[in-house]
Amino acid sequence: MTTTPAPTPTERVLTGDRPTGPLHLGHYFGTLQNRVRLQNQGVEMFVLVADYQVITDRDVADRLAEHTENLVLDYLAAGLDPERTTIFAHSAVPALNQLMLPFLSLVSVAELSRNPTVKDEIAHSRQSGVSGLMFTYPVHQAADLLSCKATLVPVGQDQVPHLEVARTVARRFNERYPHADGTGVFPAPQPLLSEAPMLLGTDGGKMSKSRGNAISLGATEDETARLIRGAKTDADRRITYDPATRPEVSSLVLLTALCQERDPETVAEELGDGGAAALKRTTTEAVNEHLRPLRTRRAELAADRTHLRQVLRDGAQRAGAVAEATLAEVREVMGAVI
Repeated sequence: MTTTPAPTPTERVLTGDRPTGPLHLGHYFGTLQNRVRLQNQGVEMFVLVADYQVITDRDVADRLAEHTENLVLDYLAAGLDPERTTIFAHSAVPALNQLMLPFLSLVSVAELSRNPTVKDEIAHSRQSGVSGLMFTYPVHQAADLLSCKATLVPVGQDQVPHLEVARTVARRFNERYPHADGTGVFPAPQPLLSEAPMLLGTDGGKMSKSRGNAISLGATEDETARLIRGAKTDADRRITYDPATRPEVSSLVLLTALCQERDPETVAEELGDGGAAALKRTTTEAVNEHLRPLRTRRAELAADRTHLRQVLRDGAQRAGAVAEATLAEVREVMGAVI
């Protein structure tokens, strides 16, 4: 599956996150900046807080309301505008779960069991046993995407199998339940493959909320400095940008370059023989300088939590109206009693 062309204002995009903790620099450079860019290009944006999906690989949804509000806080601080982007929580739109039931009938257990993303999630699950929700996870996502008839979905390569399930559901539903004129209800959502650079965590592993190796957007400047000081590097004093052989050093160089909107090779060349100490000092200054306006805005927004809840209520109303219209259409073509 190839990358789709650049989105146009006629496209409809759905994307989102699970509220399991604060967003970090990996999210910011990997997805948030791109969402703001799409919004500013006039693309119709739906951003989902996937609160129900928290329990796919967890026994309980810990501090769910707090994490949900903080997710919205990060969205707004990064530049998402609730007047132009619909921000909503899955649990506030019941039609999403109603759509999942007929969609499940279109996918076999074998297909779900061999989905590579499901297998990977199961392998890294925190639970001693895997719930049925884990197997339905791709169909759960299909309901989210098809509820608003999303045409484009920003994904990383590892999420393409999930999207393929949504495309399969759309195709099979259209074949089984076409409109009277033969047209289908759903478009097949296309992947908008991310070209975002891969930032490593401070321990050299994948940057993750759950691994304690990430710098959150809401961290203070002192916390940021402490985390970067403790970041893993290597013994070579000469700073170079070589992700294949020096991944940890190169990740810090790349982070500096992203914050300064410069080329990483140039950043590395200027650091020269400064060693890890100079690299970490430069990275700390670059991150704190780049995030200062975002963090100021975040602190202002955090002072009024009622505004965050209103953003979610307004978003749920808009997303709910779209999903209810889709559900009504599904019921009609299925011949269901209304």
